[in-house]
Amino acid sequence: MKRLVPVLKQDGVDLELIMLIRTILAASKEIAFRVSQGALAGVLGSTLDENIQGEVQKKLDVLSNQLLKDMLMDDDSVRAIASEEEDDVVGAHPEGQYIVAFDPLDGSSNIDINGQIGTIFTIYNARNDVPYNSAEQFAQQGSEQVCAGYVLYGASTLLIMSTGGPTRCYTLDLTHGGYLLTEEKMSVPTQSKEFAVNMANYRFWDNKTQKYFDDVLYASEDYNNASMRWNAAMVGDVHRVISRGGVFVYPGDSRSGIENGKIRLLYEANPLSMLVENAGGKALSNNGQRILDIQPNSLHQRVPVFMGSEILVRDIMDSLT
Repeated sequence: MKRLVPVLKQDGVDLELIMLIRTILAASKEIAFRVSQGALAGVLGSTLDENIQGEVQKKLDVLSNQLLKDMLMDDDSVRAIASEEEDDVVGAHPEGQYIVAFDPLDGSSNIDINGQIGTIFTIYNARNDVPYNSAEQFAQQGSEQVCAGYVLYGASTLLIMSTGGPTRCYTLDLTHGGYLLTEEKMSVPTQSKEFAVNMANYRFWDNKTQKYFDDVLYASEDYNNASMRWNAAMVGDVHRVISRGGVFVYPGDSRSGIENGKIRLLYEANPLSMLVENAGGKALSNNGQRILDIQPNSLHQRVPVFMGSEILVRDIMDSLT
């Protein structure tokens, strides 16, 4: 099996970007260790604080965020960082080549039950036309990402990543502490009857979205034996979609503040869309707009998300538009 760095060099990735990826993955290894320790490391349970999203922070959320933040701030290739857990952009090195955004621990509601959780990250080239510590650094379309990935913590620790080419899968080898290539080119299956959606939100959806899922669950012959899979962690649900096909859906609804759903464009939708598309899938938002073509208008912007097997995503779009 090939190690991570030789694969990246083979893909023609710049050395400075390779070193930055290694910085992020060094933090992921530390997070993986803390996750594996659980209560033994005193990382379970909640703090008394809320993050910028209005969500109560878990202890492991705070720890993961600080680990990534500290390591990235020490890397002189990083101009600025943005985290789902931080109110604003954090400036690092004014001459750094890259900016990094991350969700330090997606699925944090699963921490205390030993469920699926993961770290999502994305890297862009820094902009020279705005201040180094400005939110405008991150006002770039997802199509401009130079790297996107996630680390899924579980029975094994997996890295799913693309630097513009194929979406590849690496597995953390605990023997020597490195990520080894275990799937050279992931491909989203075109046919599947699995779908991931939070059906508890059904009552808040518009009529077209409700009708679509009424058909899926009760009426349509095309979806006989359809299976719902929902982990309450987008990183886990999307990993299953990339691996086994199907579709992940998080539409907007009628609740105040959730008109565009709960998925953040910068920290979740863009990096996962890049991975899905580079594995042959589709990732769309409202009215069939490609997520990677959305021009961001705020640091913590939310967007409706429909991603997975292309046929299923197109089918949903045809039903909703």
